[in-house]
Order: sequence, then structure tokens, then C-alpha cells
Amino acid sequence: MIIWVNGTFGVGKSSACRELVELLPGSTLYDPEQVGDALRRILPARRLAEVRDYQDLPAWRRLVPEVAAAVLAEAPGTLVVPMTLLREAYRDEIFGALAARGLPVHHFVLHAEETILRERIGQSEEYPGDPEASEACRNWRFAKLPAYRQAQAWLHRDACVLDTAELTPSQVAQSLAALVKEGAGRCPIVRSTDSAHDTVAAAVLLFDEDDRVLLVDPVYKPDWEFPGGVVERGEAPTLAAVREAAEELGLDLAPEALRLLAVDWEPRTGPRRGGLRLVYDGGHLTADQRAALRLPPDELRDWRFVTLGESRRLLPAGRYRRLAGALEARGVGTPRYLEAGRPAAQGVAGEER
Repeated sequence: MIIWVNGTFGVGKSSACRELVELLPGSTLYDPEQVGDALRRILPARRLAEVRDYQDLPAWRRLVPEVAAAVLAEAPGTLVVPMTLLREAYRDEIFGALAARGLPVHHFVLHAEETILRERIGQSEEYPGDPEASEACRNWRFAKLPAYRQAQAWLHRDACVLDTAELTPSQVAQSLAALVKEGAGRCPIVRSTDSAHDTVAAAVLLFDEDDRVLLVDPVYKPDWEFPGGVVERGEAPTLAAVREAAEELGLDLAPEALRLLAVDWEPRTGPRRGGLRLVYDGGHLTADQRAALRLPPDELRDWRFVTLGESRRLLPAGRYRRLAGALEARGVGTPRYLEAGRPAAQGVAGEER
């Protein structure tokens, strides 16, 4: 189990978590900041200069769950993680990777009103005996407060919030231990099946009256996605597409009404599995159908209709290319075969014969 203690810089996460591991037998303190420190030492300066924070490094977001799983393999029990995560997409990526490894996460946010936070930060002495370093740390923490203010809406919706205004670090730790015992803060993140093999997945493109396409926002991934999912063993891809539309959106689609638009071979990237991705045209949704859409809160947090251009900032590059290829096929009425989202096997050899 992982107890992820979130909150702005200077709220007291590290102090509370040090106390917490003393209250939880068999628990281990794991600070992902140490992963960031290692990357700072390893990566060339030119790469570090390209990001504002080590959390912006994809390597950090991949390594954090990997190291967590490795630590728990060496020392089974509870992992206590004091780490600020203020970008929802990063939370999705890291927590989704933990869920894929079968690691349940309890997500807590230590909170205090900004006036109290400013008072605490102003009184902090992070580097005793080095007033200049302590002052720089205080200024850095002050500068991070607006980011926490902006993130509060999703953080307070996603996590169990503990008001620490009147609490000492010891009392915060005792409160966290009690909340964990009650099962509070458990993240209902879908666990994807971990497999060494590639998969087959089916997706359905659905459109509004302006021919914009429907995308959904999974809670366990950093990017948006098409409605769909992995084809189960012995299941026809078309039936999988219909099943996923029902499970994710509450839609009742007829298999015979779907039209194949594209087959895309997706390469494996890091821990993300590859395989064949089938994309179907599910047709237009009426106003009544759109009003009746129902999302499973454990899997999806939002949906929206977008143009192809708008989808570019929501989808990863390969998925954007897949959508572009599928929409092109929809326009001409002929299915497309793609590899990594790019047209492939277009019959050049046959033309030469």
C-alpha cells in the first residue's frame, strides 16, 4: 500500500511523514525528490535547462512508480510518500502506473489557509546555520503558493483533505494513520492488466452535429483518449467496442452499425503495451444521447467534442496521428492501415508488378 501525502511546499509533509512511519509498523519512507536529485546528477545540463522542474521530466514520472514497486519488493509493507503533485496529468500518469502494478494508493492533501502557510514558511529554517540558503528556500516556497491555489479544485476533489491549521506534525501523523485505518483517501483507479504481450484494443469515434469527435479524460492516464479498451480473450473486436461504449458512456450501440475506419499497429513504449488498435465509426450522437451520457467516476472524469486541430493538445502524438488517419478514412469511405499512426502497406510493390 502507498500513502501519498500531497500539499504545497512548506505545509509540513516531510515532518508529518517522518512521524507517520513511526506509527505504522513495517512502513518505509520514500521521497521521490531523491529520484529527481539523481536525475539532476545524471542528465546533461542541456536537458535540465529545457525543463522548469524535474517533475517535467518524463524519466522522473516513469521512475517514481518503478522505484516505489522496487522498494516494496525489497521491503514489503506500507510506503509513505511525502511529495507535492500539483499537475493533475502528472498525478494521473504516476498513480495510473502504480495501479497497473497492483499498488493501492491512499491520497491525502495537507491543507492550511494561505495566511497560515505564509506564516509557517516565513518561520521555517530549512538549513540551520546557513541563513542565505534558508532564505532562498523560503522564497522558493512562497513562489509555489499560486500553483497550489490553482490546483486546489482538483486536489480537494481527488484526495482526502486534512486541515493542519491547528495540528502539530505528530497530530497530523496520528490523524493520517487513523484515516488510513478507516480506508479514507483510497484512489479508485482502474488497474490495467499487466502483460508482457501486446494487446488488441477497439475504440469508437462518436460525433456531434458539427462532426466534432468525442474524447474522454481517463483518471488513470495523463492524456485524453477515445472511448474504448482492450479486447478480452475470445471477444470479437466489434463487440468489445460496443461493450466499452456501454461501460464508459452508457451508450447502447448496435455492432452491425459500426464501420471500421482504421487499424493501427502501436509500438510498445516503456511500460505501455503495444499491439493492434481498431478504430470504428459509431456515427452521430443526438442531443438526447449526449444529455444521457454517463461516465464511470472510477475511470473517466470528463468528456468533450473537439475538432481534429483541438485534439492535438489533448492526445499524444501517436494517437493524434491515428485519429487523423481514421478521419481521413471516414471522409473517403475506405479503411486505413497504419503503423504508429502513419500510413503503411499502401500497395507500392503490387503496382510495380
